[in-house]
Amino acid sequence: MNTMNNKKFMIIDGLPVAIEGEKNILDVIRKAGIDLPTLCYYSALSTYGACRMCVVEGKNGDIMASCSTPPRSGMEIKTNTPRLQKYRKMILELMLSDHCRECTTCEKNFDCKLQELAQRFGLKDVRFDQYSIDDTRDDSSPAIMRNPNKCIICGDCVRMCSEIQNVGAIDFAYRGSKMEVTTAFNMPISETNCVNCGQCAAICPTGAITIKNDLQPLWDDLHDKDTIVVAQIAPAVRVALGDEFGIPRGTNVMGKIVSALRRMGFDEVYDTATGADLTVIEEANELVGRLEKGERLPLFTSCCPAWFRYAEINHPELMDNISSCKSPMEMFGSVLKERAKLNEKGKKPKKTKVVAIMPCTAKKYEIHREEFQYDGEPTIAHSITTMELANMIREAGLRFEDILPEAVDMPFGIASGAGVIFGVTGGVTEAVIRYVMGDAAREHLADISFTGVRGFEGLKEVKVPYKDRELNIAIVSGLKNAENLIQAIQAGEVEYDFVEVMACEGGCIAGAGQPFVIGRAKPERSEGMYQADRMSNVKLSAENPVTDGLYASLLVGDKAHHLLHYK
Repeated sequence: MNTMNNKKFMIIDGLPVAIEGEKNILDVIRKAGIDLPTLCYYSALSTYGACRMCVVEGKNGDIMASCSTPPRSGMEIKTNTPRLQKYRKMILELMLSDHCRECTTCEKNFDCKLQELAQRFGLKDVRFDQYSIDDTRDDSSPAIMRNPNKCIICGDCVRMCSEIQNVGAIDFAYRGSKMEVTTAFNMPISETNCVNCGQCAAICPTGAITIKNDLQPLWDDLHDKDTIVVAQIAPAVRVALGDEFGIPRGTNVMGKIVSALRRMGFDEVYDTATGADLTVIEEANELVGRLEKGERLPLFTSCCPAWFRYAEINHPELMDNISSCKSPMEMFGSVLKERAKLNEKGKKPKKTKVVAIMPCTAKKYEIHREEFQYDGEPTIAHSITTMELANMIREAGLRFEDILPEAVDMPFGIASGAGVIFGVTGGVTEAVIRYVMGDAAREHLADISFTGVRGFEGLKEVKVPYKDRELNIAIVSGLKNAENLIQAIQAGEVEYDFVEVMACEGGCIAGAGQPFVIGRAKPERSEGMYQADRMSNVKLSAENPVTDGLYASLLVGDKAHHLLHYK
């Protein structure tokens, strides 16, 4: 049976399954409800076919990798024969023979694809001698750690770094059994062109590349009676943390996060969206100033530290086009430190440490940059990821799903919906459009959302009216997409006034510090952000009474530029 009602079919384990444009057999198999194991296949990346876990058996006994074989009408395959089971177990044993087995202390324990498949296929013993394991870990990066002893040569990190992020900081070296994934000339990763986006760690199926854990110094500060620990929570964290605790994907758990942080000993808890409101005001005013002068356009956003580092390394000629605004995290951190400094006058001195809870690994790099210092110390003492926060909650023994939500602290307890949507691609642009439209924005919020700012395309183009002209805006996520756009701008093929860049595809909701997703979970998370915007009483950053108060007090005169801009 090749066709039915002019549809194409293939036979999988004796059952007909329609072929509906799938690029490989694997996608058809998964559509049929069969969870075929893979270690090196992700639909967003090129097909590599290295792990061979997805092999299937053809009608004539031929073995083929389902990820790299296109489907054909009439094809008959089997996915679970004794021969295939033997092959898969043998592949796993060979991988484990060349793999560090310190599973209980590994950062990826219980989240490791190799461990998961070993348990799934009932591997209780490895018949092969373990290869020599040496201590070649690379912890030079502030964002990630590399342990080649846990690498299975799946190539996921290599393809992510080159195909999606256009960085190429890591690649394959040597051949055969000596093949490894490494940097050029085995340099420490911190000395390469790595931008600290962490997407290699997010996609790594084992513990070969992991996000750097910075929790112990934070615990030490929380237990220090002479230290005031202040937390700020990035917008994207609230719609992703719940994934780790069985809460429906995309649910806004901001109130639960606030409550959990207080139980763990944080003295004050705020929303980084308040800092995003400051960023909107400062960045929009910078845009208006450049438009009036007709200089240094387009204005590129500066919120994303991985993008900023990419531009520094690859396009120094663009640095004058990048906004002078600090990121929302650094802006808000400066405000919190300045307020603490004023409050400590005449009192017994205490140390105030600002902690940023971020979806992003590049923030770990950003906090150490020279321009983000306050009185000679980093403005942000600790930057931890969403996943690190989940680990803290578990370590503290808190049942997150049962925690009752609480509100953030005053006097910075209000953020606009425009500040919240910063966490999704297009959110910065939408917030800036609302600001430059002024009073008219309130009546046209729905219209603004349909201008093209929303969605997950790698490149979005928007035109919005501004005074007697139109603003040409580009929104790009993923550094490869950003590079393509830059090349088009420099070739004179396109012209923009404003360009939003996020290093991670989909924006901060898909940051490397979040529970890992590639593709299907992004719409649920973005909907959680937009729902928070809809439920907000304040829609425009310019109407946030907290920012009004700050500009009338802490940010008077030159203080605004000094605290909110890096140059």
